[in-house]
Amino acid sequence: MTCNVAFIGLGVMGYPMAGYISKAGHNVTVFNRTTSKADKWLSEYKGTKADTPAKAAASADYIFTCVGNDNDLREVTFGESGIFKTIKKGSVYIDNTTASATIAREIYEYSKKNGFGFLDAPVSGGQAGAENGALTVMIGGDQVDFDKAKDKIDCYSKKMKLLGGAGSGQLAKMVNQICIAGLVQGLSEGINFGMKAGLNMTDVIEVISKGAAQSWQMENRYKTMIDDKFDFGFAVDWMRKDLKIAMEEAKNNGSLLPVTELVDKFYGEVQGMSGNRWDTSSLIKRFRK
Repeated sequence: MTCNVAFIGLGVMGYPMAGYISKAGHNVTVFNRTTSKADKWLSEYKGTKADTPAKAAASADYIFTCVGNDNDLREVTFGESGIFKTIKKGSVYIDNTTASATIAREIYEYSKKNGFGFLDAPVSGGQAGAENGALTVMIGGDQVDFDKAKDKIDCYSKKMKLLGGAGSGQLAKMVNQICIAGLVQGLSEGINFGMKAGLNMTDVIEVISKGAAQSWQMENRYKTMIDDKFDFGFAVDWMRKDLKIAMEEAKNNGSLLPVTELVDKFYGEVQGMSGNRWDTSSLIKRFRK
């Protein structure tokens, strides 16, 4: 069924995600702080643009946000021109930002008091996953809101799952990033070791990727890691932001993240090599100084 949708935040992820919702036949109104990005989106997809998040959300049955961090999220929700100024009772707000579980729970409590639904729904799959409409979506919130929104989320996802109450989606994304950090470091060390040993690493990966060492990172990043190419994918700056969120949460729940803390420092070294916008697989650059 066609419905009115607002999408706030047209970055490398939000831009194609909003596009898939539009292509599914929904009436999409977009907002982006850089107006030219919204204009470009409108040249490719059917929809309209709004001057503020509040105006975008005013008539929306479903509101999506995909912004940078907690501060950005707070601005587009609770801010002077935020969506909470106009959000309709009975609507569902889906946040695809990778943010803290704390702000997710705060927004959830506000939603319960003000008669609309809320799902924290961070995504994984990177820019390629967004562009192919094949993201994994980790969701926290109430079953009733998930049931109402899941066909809209399905427009840009290949897998979604409700994992628990408010904040569960964000906590799951932290698990995701913790696992990726260790995997990329291990892959970097392995490829560097093999190259130093004189092995043809393309041949080696062809073999070991069919065994217990297989991972998405190995399958999708080994060629570019060998070729020293990192101008795509999920940026180091974003990864460090995500890892900081995870490490702060770990202090709250008493878990230990020794490898994650070490890899975060390694990413800091990559930033020191002007690798802020390099893909996260650029950890291997530390071995090529």
